[in-house]
Amino acid sequence: MRILWLNHRDQKHPQAGGAEVHLREVGRRLVKMGHEVTLLSERFNGCSEEEVVDGINVKRIGSKYSIHLAAPLFVRKKAKEYDVVVDDIAHAVPWYSSLVTDKPVVGIVHHVHQKVIPLEVAFPLSLAVKAAEKTIKHFYKNIIAVSKATVEDLKNSLDVPENRISLIYYGVDHETYKPNPETEKFDEPTILWLGRIKKYKNLDHLLMAFSLIKKKLPNARLMIAGSGNYERNIKEFTWNLGVDDVFFCGSVYGESKINLLRKSWVLAMTSVIEGWGMSILEASACQTPCVGYNAGALPEAIIDGKTGFLVEYDCDCTDELADRLYAILVDEELRNKLSKGALEYSYNFDWNKTTEETLNVFNQVI
Repeated sequence: MRILWLNHRDQKHPQAGGAEVHLREVGRRLVKMGHEVTLLSERFNGCSEEEVVDGINVKRIGSKYSIHLAAPLFVRKKAKEYDVVVDDIAHAVPWYSSLVTDKPVVGIVHHVHQKVIPLEVAFPLSLAVKAAEKTIKHFYKNIIAVSKATVEDLKNSLDVPENRISLIYYGVDHETYKPNPETEKFDEPTILWLGRIKKYKNLDHLLMAFSLIKKKLPNARLMIAGSGNYERNIKEFTWNLGVDDVFFCGSVYGESKINLLRKSWVLAMTSVIEGWGMSILEASACQTPCVGYNAGALPEAIIDGKTGFLVEYDCDCTDELADRLYAILVDEELRNKLSKGALEYSYNFDWNKTTEETLNVFNQVI
């Protein structure tokens, strides 16, 4: 099978995130199975226009915005050479490949952005982006969603009929993310926050909760791993809050990321708009529990009381967030129980299974 895959970013892009991990893990497995995968993505500083990454043929055209003009022209000209076109809608605005080719087109939706767009995109552009996302129902007969929460958002926010949607969860690379008996936890009680620093991720909630924890547990530490367009705001918020032992690690990859997941005592996830919780399952596979809000797809990644804790998102959530994190930090028996449960639950998710189910969808539409 020859697959043409469209996504804003490839796995080498400096702003690559969860959608690019999904693309890489599924794409390279498809290549190993004998299929051909070509990825069309945007250029970035210092990149090559064409190269092979993890067996995937990467072609880079256009910029963040112009790629939406260049991609349809490429698809119209080249799609006849492929068996299926995959529109990876990771940033709200669809690719509309079905308008320029008769080849089967599959859309992949990681999460619905309607609530996020006003927080991240200035008016009036935000109205245009929201309107563009709402057109998904008109141009995609076959959609892969990565969580039950995304399925519900597609149905309720975008009016997509359920019979067009296939639910296929993200996986976990258990060869990479796994416990290491030789790696000990940090000496001090350590909370880890991992992800892109965006306004809707509510990192300020965690900082306020951490300030409460410090009053009862003075040696507690908070490690913030990641970067993003809201990083400066968060650093200023931390400074004004006057809380000590908050460490900004920047973006982390490879062994540095794995070691942080293994050595931290608990992971915190404070977003209420999340299509999936990849870092939660990666932490779970490293035997680290998580505390997050009972919102979005997080209840699918955290089993309350078994792999971590879910906190209701309301006006008093900071206190409860602090209480749940504090309980894990000070109660070793509880922490060990949740750690064991997190590891066991992570085995339900595997990239090989994700790839097989994705391939089944491709075969069906062909």
